Amino acid sequence: MEPAKVYFSDLRTDEVSTLEKLHRLMKAAGFEQIDFKDKYVAIKLHFGEPGNLAYLRPNWARVVCDYVRELGGKPFLTDCNTLYVGGRANALDHLDSAMRNGYTPMTTGAQCIIADGLKGDDYDLVPIRGGKYLRAAKIGRAIMDADIFISLTHAKGHVSAGFGGALKNIGMGCGSRAGKEEMHSSGKPVVDTDKCIGCGKCVENCAHNGPHIENGKCTILKYKCTGCGRCINVCPMHAIHADYAIANELLNCKIAEYAKAVVDGRPSFHIALAVDVSPCCDCHNFSDVPIVPNVGMFASFDPVALDTACADMINAQPVNPNSVIAHEHDHPHDHFTAAHPDTDWRAAVEHGEAIGLGTTHYKLIEV
Repeated sequence: MEPAKVYFSDLRTDEVSTLEKLHRLMKAAGFEQIDFKDKYVAIKLHFGEPGNLAYLRPNWARVVCDYVRELGGKPFLTDCNTLYVGGRANALDHLDSAMRNGYTPMTTGAQCIIADGLKGDDYDLVPIRGGKYLRAAKIGRAIMDADIFISLTHAKGHVSAGFGGALKNIGMGCGSRAGKEEMHSSGKPVVDTDKCIGCGKCVENCAHNGPHIENGKCTILKYKCTGCGRCINVCPMHAIHADYAIANELLNCKIAEYAKAVVDGRPSFHIALAVDVSPCCDCHNFSDVPIVPNVGMFASFDPVALDTACADMINAQPVNPNSVIAHEHDHPHDHFTAAHPDTDWRAAVEHGEAIGLGTTHYKLIEV
């Protein structure tokens, strides 16, 4: 397979705004090759959990929405509901959270639609061509109703996937609640009782009553746990961890298969912004210090190549001395593994390549 073209622009600017640079990047990457005339266009992004300050600001989405409208399309911003408690577990709370974080038609030029409906059970069963682990994906119906699919991704770390790039944004993000549960089902977390102090943070953050505090220690009821990993990251004592390392590898493979189901058979385009590269996902109601300095913007028709290039450039950056990986020595050349040692983020791009979603071989073109 020929190397895929990934277009890149840094964030340096003088008289030209950074938002204009994003528009130029998209144009250079071939955005206008897509026929948008009278087409419904799903722009998949993450609205950000209330309390998180690393999520992409609506200004970025405005650039994409305006460009789509300029080319005759009908854009809408979209995401699916979450498995865990918080501000995005149902469509009403999700829309409230989006508006709280600035996502309104006035700021973005487009409506927000929660793709899997009020309670997260409105989905299409979409075949996965070439899938190894799954035959079909449970994708939010509004996303599948669109004629064209665009991903607008905040590149960052992730507690279970390692790297939260385009594949994570598409695969996990477009999965309905049932789809998310299916992807997370490969492994369940366990508790190191020697470290557990019985604070109950895990209980507060679980939507399925998995963790229980008994005699001052946490136990996790496996038959109730969906494996989403939320408790792992909220535990202040780092007492909860994945049951076995292969679970996160399988998660990444399933994410790649879900991503293929989303983009197969229709035009798609992918953008990633490596800014505020926090160690954890925007799903958390907090955002830690970025692990590296801001890198820039990426665009490509190939989401696998996009993720590979984006992760490579992030890993080439110096570590932020104030970040969680500042004193990490075991993985000096892989910042995502340094932040989350039990993960294998490359499993997603490698499996994506194996099933024909894209290629890890890319040619970086600077704009």
